[in-house]
Amino acid sequence: MNVLVLNAGSSSLKFRLLGLDGKDERLLARGLVEKWGTPEASLRLEVAGRETEHRSVAAETPDQAAEHAIRACQPLGIDAMGHRVVHGGPQFREPARITPEVIAAIRQVTHLAPLHNGLALAGIEAGLRVLPETPAVAVFDTAFHQTIPEVAALYALPLELSQQYALRRYGFHGISHRYICGEVLRLTNRPATGSKLITCHLGNGASVCAIRDGKSIDTSMGLTPMEGLVMGTRSGDVDPGLLLHLMREANFDAGQLDDLLNHKSGLLGLSGRGSDMRDIEQAAQAGDKRSETALEIFAYRIRKYVGAYAAVLAGAHAIAFAGGIGEHSADTRRHVCDGLRSLGIHLDPATNASAPSDRPTRINADFSGVQIWVVPTDEELQIAREVRQILS
Repeated sequence: MNVLVLNAGSSSLKFRLLGLDGKDERLLARGLVEKWGTPEASLRLEVAGRETEHRSVAAETPDQAAEHAIRACQPLGIDAMGHRVVHGGPQFREPARITPEVIAAIRQVTHLAPLHNGLALAGIEAGLRVLPETPAVAVFDTAFHQTIPEVAALYALPLELSQQYALRRYGFHGISHRYICGEVLRLTNRPATGSKLITCHLGNGASVCAIRDGKSIDTSMGLTPMEGLVMGTRSGDVDPGLLLHLMREANFDAGQLDDLLNHKSGLLGLSGRGSDMRDIEQAAQAGDKRSETALEIFAYRIRKYVGAYAAVLAGAHAIAFAGGIGEHSADTRRHVCDGLRSLGIHLDPATNASAPSDRPTRINADFSGVQIWVVPTDEELQIAREVRQILS
């Protein structure tokens, strides 16, 4: 089965065509539609590891970008399509084959992730237009976290209000956390039953997940992707009273608060230099105090969540780092783990410093009571696997 996976972003669209035949999983093609919505929109396509196309395209809208991606892969054969949908609301616990009813249900929760879900719907509509007879599946970032119990999912608000407006902690990065979990279980030759894992997806968006028996039981993100860790431009956890204070004292409105928390905070706001971890680490090494503080806060928040989830799980068999920062920043992994030795978590400095970012690597010391892994995440492969499972 050849599965085309579309993963839409705010200004670019990643796509991959994967061939799945039994245990054989092959990358047939990959590409990117960049800068859609601008005159500089372009399409890149690699087939069998070689760039075969790099050209300008007319893509004023996300559905036009998706159409270019689909048509570029069409000659290679597309048996099914998979669409990453960030927010599935309370109703989607598993991937869902695309039907008019599923599309309507996704629209109903678009207000919880207006940018992300709108982009996914554009890709879905393009797929139906170009390949109306090809089965398509929506794979939800929130679905993996639907197993979180009420004790972890509910906010301490009037229950009637939460029920009326579907207010609960949904969690995100679920596709990645599910993939990382599967990889760690495979690498450690451990069954899901009885396992206790903590997975850290660290990128421009970042979250930690506590996983027991292969199921998510808590995660750092909440109703929206703003809760939890310090991120590239997102604040993570803040006192709700702080927001009320800004409304009263600085006359902030909802739009200004949204812009502040989503786009001007996090590593960007703390460092004053930007949201790219590489730039901040370089500035910190050169002696920039704001950058040093930003890195310390970033690692501290991760360490605090890992420690909390070790308590929730009553110990952990393994911790895994993934995502752009988790896979590439040895310093971040070191700062996080060095404060967790009391929990039996001991990093091997040399292995950590030399860990490659293109394959899973175990980086704990031999005497560590908890295994520590770097696991390159692969959301597109996980989506393709789930598409095959649903359609079969």
